[in-house]
Order: sequence, then structure tokens, then C-alpha cells
Amino acid sequence: MARRAIRLFAIFVLLGLVAGGGAFAWGYAQFTRPGPGTFDHAVVLAEGSSLKDIATRLENAGVIEQPLIFRIGVRLGGWSRGLRAGEFRFPSATSMHAAVAILRHGETVVRRVTIPEGLSSGQIATLLQQTQGLNGEITTTPPEGTLLPETYHFSYGDGRAELLSRMSQSMEKVLAKLWSERVKDLPLTSPMEALILASIVEKETALRAERPRVAGVFINRLRRGMRLQSDPTVVYGITNGANALGRRLKRKDLDQTTPYNTYRIPGLPPGPIANPGRAALHAVLHPTISKDLYFVADGTGGHAFAATFAQHKRNVRHWRRIQAKGSK
Repeated sequence: MARRAIRLFAIFVLLGLVAGGGAFAWGYAQFTRPGPGTFDHAVVLAEGSSLKDIATRLENAGVIEQPLIFRIGVRLGGWSRGLRAGEFRFPSATSMHAAVAILRHGETVVRRVTIPEGLSSGQIATLLQQTQGLNGEITTTPPEGTLLPETYHFSYGDGRAELLSRMSQSMEKVLAKLWSERVKDLPLTSPMEALILASIVEKETALRAERPRVAGVFINRLRRGMRLQSDPTVVYGITNGANALGRRLKRKDLDQTTPYNTYRIPGLPPGPIANPGRAALHAVLHPTISKDLYFVADGTGGHAFAATFAQHKRNVRHWRRIQAKGSK
């Protein structure tokens, strides 16, 4: 009887091992076979997510279809502590095994936000507040003109304040480099003065090719001690860069005394009126050499330039005729 009992126990152990081996083989096959996804999936995994949370998130996104197998596979592999938070892209048919590798070693999805040239710092802060994927609130708006407009890349969960700091550092580096490469004999005594004038040029024209010529007009006026008489500075004095004026300037606006009204004050205003881009900064530090002292819109999106006031008056009359036709 004892021998028979031993044989039966041995048989049961052998059957258990076979069954266990079969279950393991089946589970491994499920873990490594192509997943159900038929297209790429971007999945965001929050900081502090549990393994169960991750499995459920991947299942809901269509990356995996057996979350229990996924969890068992992760635990057996000893990878539970190596799964990272962030936004990850999973190609179509990603296996559970490949999904684990992406969560452990893959690059997070790179997002980007483009800051247009000529926005105020307040407008940039608002744009970042509305940008999905960034984290945190902006409690302090950076000083006007200190943020470099360009395209910035970020990962899901990056801080808004951190991105603003990157923009500020970029402006500092670009301004310092361009200032060191400036042409000689400019009537500008510091990088800040260059930044202020560049912000005016930025708001005066959207045409990249025209910026050096517009800058040249202002440089000529500064050399002669003439007032800049820039409409955008008047607008900034009224709105403080919070928003667009929403109407044409009136004579009473030009006569209004503000620190930024260059029809009333000599020289440059006390600070930038926007955040200028590289092209405007370069234009101010490498202006077109000419005798131009005036410019006015020409009706084509650009400007008509003039070296004399008589010529300028003719250009203004032409522009007003275009405006009159457009208002009919």
C-alpha cells in the first residue's frame, strides 16, 4: 500500500508539473504575441500609477486585451518598479512584452508648442495655460520682451514655469550673441535698447524681408533726434499688451501722454512692447543703410518708404485712398 501511495503521489506531482508547464507556455505565448492594436496609440500614464492602473489604461487604449496576463508577466519578470510615468507611443500590434520594454526604456512622446513672434508676455502665458500636456499654473508673468518666440518641445507633464524659464534663457543667449555681432556705430547703448527697438520693429511689420528697412528708418530717426512716432507703441501704452486694441488709432490716442507714446516722448520707450523674434533682433542690429525717415502701409501688406516728408505725404494720401475704397 505504501508503494502504491508513493506511485500515485509521484503521478500527481508529474501531472501538476506538466499542467504548470503548459500554463506557463500558454501565458508566455499570450504575453509575447502581437497585440490587438491596429494603429499607433499614444497613452498617458500618470505619476504614481499602480501596475493595475497601468494595465487597465493600456487595455482601455486598445494596446493590450489581457490585463491579468500583463500584470503576471510584469511581476514574473521583476519589472514592476521599472515602469515609468509619462506619455508613450505604442505602434500597432505591440505585444505585451514590447509594451513593457517601451514603458521601461522607450522615449516619451515629444510634444511642441509654437510661440508666434510679437506676442506680449501676458499673451504667451495665456497660450501656455491653454496648451494641453503642460503642468502647473503660471503665477508670475515674465517681464515684457524676455521670452524668445520659437517652437519649443516638451514632454507630457512638464511644467509651464519650467518652459517659461527655457524661453527666457533662450532670449538671453540669442540677444547676447546678436549684440556681440552688431554693426558699428548704432545709436543703441545696450542689449536692452536693442530689445526695445526690435519689439517695435516686430509690431510694425510682419514681413521678414522688410524688417531691416523698417529698423533702418528708426535708427535714422534716433540719430537725428527725431521722435519714433510708432503706432504700436501708442497701442501698448493703452492696452499694456493685454490684448489687441480692436479699432483704428484716433488723433486723441496719439495725443495721449503715456510712457510708451513715441509721438509724445523722445527716443525709445522705457521697455519692450512685445517679445521680438530672432529676425527682428537681427534687423535692428544690422539695419538697412538708407536715407529713409518715414514709412506707411502700401495696401499690399508691406510699406512705402520715403526719405522726405513731401514724399511721405504722397504715400499717405495713396494709403488713405486705398482705405477709403476698402470701407465702401
